[in-house]
Amino acid sequence: MTHGSPLRLIITFAIPMMLGNLFQQLYMIVDALVVSRAVGVEALAAVGSADWYTYMNLVVVQSFTQGFSIQAAQDYGAGDIGHLKKTIAHSIRLCCVIAVLQLILFEAGILPVLHFLHTPQEIRPMTILYIATLFAGIPALLLYNMGASILRAAGNSRTPLIAMVIASLLNIALDILFVMNFRWGIFGAAFATVLSELVSGLFCAAAIRRIPVLRTSKEDYLPEKGLNARLLKLSLPLFMQNVLICVGGMLVASVENSFGVDYVAGYTATNKLYATLEMAAISYGYAMLSYTGQNYGAGKDRRIREGFRASLILSCVTAVVIGGAMVLAGHSVTGAFLPGSDAHTLAARAVSYRYLLILSLPLPILYILHVSRCMLQGMGDTVAPMISGLAEFGVRIVCAFLLTGFLGQSAIMWGEPAAWVAADVVLIGAVILHFRKGMRSSDEES
Repeated sequence: MTHGSPLRLIITFAIPMMLGNLFQQLYMIVDALVVSRAVGVEALAAVGSADWYTYMNLVVVQSFTQGFSIQAAQDYGAGDIGHLKKTIAHSIRLCCVIAVLQLILFEAGILPVLHFLHTPQEIRPMTILYIATLFAGIPALLLYNMGASILRAAGNSRTPLIAMVIASLLNIALDILFVMNFRWGIFGAAFATVLSELVSGLFCAAAIRRIPVLRTSKEDYLPEKGLNARLLKLSLPLFMQNVLICVGGMLVASVENSFGVDYVAGYTATNKLYATLEMAAISYGYAMLSYTGQNYGAGKDRRIREGFRASLILSCVTAVVIGGAMVLAGHSVTGAFLPGSDAHTLAARAVSYRYLLILSLPLPILYILHVSRCMLQGMGDTVAPMISGLAEFGVRIVCAFLLTGFLGQSAIMWGEPAAWVAADVVLIGAVILHFRKGMRSSDEES
C-alpha cells in the first residue's frame, strides 16, 4: 500500500472488509430475527440487555489484536520480514495468555454485571445462559481476530472476507438448526456463533501458514528484548479506550434497563442495526490502519495525508447514503425485528424506529471518527484515541444520568451521536498536530 493511488488502494482494501462485515452483521441480524420469532420478544430483550458487556468482550480482543497489527504493518511497510515474523510469533504468544485471563474474568463477571445493569429479573436466566455460552468461545474469537489482523497488516483483506462469509453462512444454518429445529432457544443461537467463529479462525490460521513472509518458525518465538513491551504499549491504550467506552455504555444500560422490557427490546433491535450503520466505517478505518502503518513504516508522510483526505470524502459520502437508506426504510426494518401488533411489540417498535433515526441522521460524524482514530493508530499514536474514548465516556454518562431528567429516554439516544462529536474534537485536533509536525519534518528533509 506504499505505491499507487491512495483512494484506489483504500477502496480495494475496504471493499472485501465491508463484504466481510456485511456477512458478519447478516448473521448477527439473523440471530436476533430467529430469537425474536422463534423464542419471543423477551428473548430478544435478554440477548440485548447485556449488549455492552458482550461488546466489551469483543473489543478487548480487537484492542490487542489491532494493537499488535500496528507493529506488523510497520514491519511489513519497512520490508523487515525477519522482524515481522518475530512480531507475529510474540503476538500469538501474548494472545494465548490474554485468552485464558479474559475467559476467567468475563465468565466470573456475569452475575455482578447483570446485577449492576439492573437486568430485569424475568429475562435474567436467559441472559446468563446466552452470554456464558458466548464467552466460552473467547479463544475462537481471538484466533479469528489475530489471524485476520495479521493478514490485513500485510495488505490481505480478501482471506478474512472468505473466512467471514463461510462463518456467516454456517452461523445462519446452525441458527436454524439449533434454535428452530432442535428448540435450544438462545443457547442454540450463542453456540452457533461460537462454532462459526472457530471455523473462521482456523481458516485464517491455515491461510497464514501458506504465506512464506507470514509463516513463523520456532526461532521466532524466542524472546526478543523489548518486543512484548512494544506490542503491549501499542495495545494497552486501545484497550483502555475501548473499555472506557464499554463501561460508559454499561452505565447507560443500567439506566436503559430501568425503562422496562419494551424499551430494552426496541433499543436492542436498533443496536443490531447499529452494526450495519457502522459497517463501512469500520472497513474504512481498518483500511486506513494498514495503509497508514505501511506508509509510516516506509517514511511516506505525504501519502498518509493524501490517503486521509481521500478516506474522509469517501466515508462521508458512504455515511450519507447508508443513513438516508435507513431513514427511508426504517419502519420496515424495525418491523422485521419486532413482528406482531400487540401493545408490547408496538411500543418496542416505536422505541426502535426513533433510535434508528437519531443514529442515522448524523452518521458522517461516526465515519470521521473511525477514519481519524485508525489513521492515528497506524502512526503508532494510541494515546489520542484513548483520550477520545474518555471523551465518549464522559458525554454518555452526562446524557444518561443528568439529561434524562429533562429529556427522558431521548437523552440516552442522543447521547450516542453526542459522544461521537466529543471524540471527533479530540481526534481531529490530534490529526492536525501530527500533520503540522510531519510537514515540518518533510520540509526539513527536503
